[in-house]
Formats: sequence, C-alpha cells, structure tokens
Amino acid sequence: MTTARTSVPEAARHLGLRERKKLKTRMAIRDATYALIKEQGYDATTVEQIAERAEVSPSTVFRYFPAKEDIVLTDEYDPLLERLLRERPADEPVLESLRRAIREAMAMALTDDPAHEQDEMVLRARLMVEVPQVRSRLMESMSVTGRLVCRALAERTGRHENDLEVRVYSMGLMGALLETMIYWAEGDCRDDLPELVDRTLATFKDLPRR
Repeated sequence: MTTARTSVPEAARHLGLRERKKLKTRMAIRDATYALIKEQGYDATTVEQIAERAEVSPSTVFRYFPAKEDIVLTDEYDPLLERLLRERPADEPVLESLRRAIREAMAMALTDDPAHEQDEMVLRARLMVEVPQVRSRLMESMSVTGRLVCRALAERTGRHENDLEVRVYSMGLMGALLETMIYWAEGDCRDDLPELVDRTLATFKDLPRR
C-alpha cells in the first residue's frame, strides 16, 4: 500500500487533467523517497525501492527524475518564482519584488499541508548538508533556476537576460539563498526561515533599471 500523498497543490490547480496526473505521479515518487529516507537513510534507499513504494516502475521514476538526487531537490513550487516576480508592480524596486515573491512562494508551498511541507523542507535542507551527492547536484540545478530569475529580472529592468549584471545578480542571489538554507539546516532548522531570507536579501543592493 502506498504512503504517497497524491493531492494536487493549490498552486497547480490551474493545470489541465494530463498535467495534474503527471504532477500527482511526481509527488507520489517524491513522497515515497522521503518516507524511505526517513526509515533507512539516503544511501540505503534505492530507485527500485522508491518505485515499489510509489507503485510505479523504475523506468517511470527515471522518466520523471534523471537521478535520485533530483527527487530530493525538485520542488513543485520553484517555477512559481518567475511568475510571481512578473506579477509584482512594475514600479516596485527589484529587491522588494524579490523579497515579496520569495515570501509568497514559500507561503504557497505550505498552503495545502503545512506540517507535511515543513517536515519535507527540513529533511531536504539536512540532506543538502549531510549528503555530498545532493549538494553537488544542487549546485548543477541552481543554474536552471538562475536562468528563470534572469528572465524575470531582465523584463523588470529593461535589460537583456544575458547582460552580465543580470546574470551575476541572479546567480549571486541563488548562491545566497543556498547558503541561507545551509545555515538554517546547520542550526537544526530552529530559526525562522522567512526571517533568514529577509536578512539575506538585506545584504543585496537593488538592481538598477536601464
């Protein structure tokens, strides 16, 4: 019997039926992975075990996630950041838009099942610190999220997404947020994460418009 959570997140309810089915499968795989890691640890958890727990085939797991590390790191709410940035008022300072968009994305991630999502976030943060493979894969995936932020910031500032300033600002932000998560995990996740994010963003200056 599967232990996977199969409800669709509130932020994804606008998707079509096919996309929602795919999302439910991804969530089932992720939930099975987290459950197994809690039971027996990251290294002992295999893709075959994940597939069995999620009631899918190993090939299905790999179709949705190229590597085991990707199951841990993928967050259904990551793409929201680009959209939320675009929805902020055009005359709002870029740094303030970032702060509010990140805050809103974090709040939406906790909308459907706060206790479950918080527990999952804590486990993910600890794996970033404790498992070298997860940390390494995270560094690779950061560039993808960074490009999404580049596009959104370019639109807001009238710059090109390949401008050096836009790229450096976006990737600097990604690196800073990663370090914030690591700091949070090293402190046993006791601090208020949104407050830590605010402190992190306070170290940045606004990205000038062109």
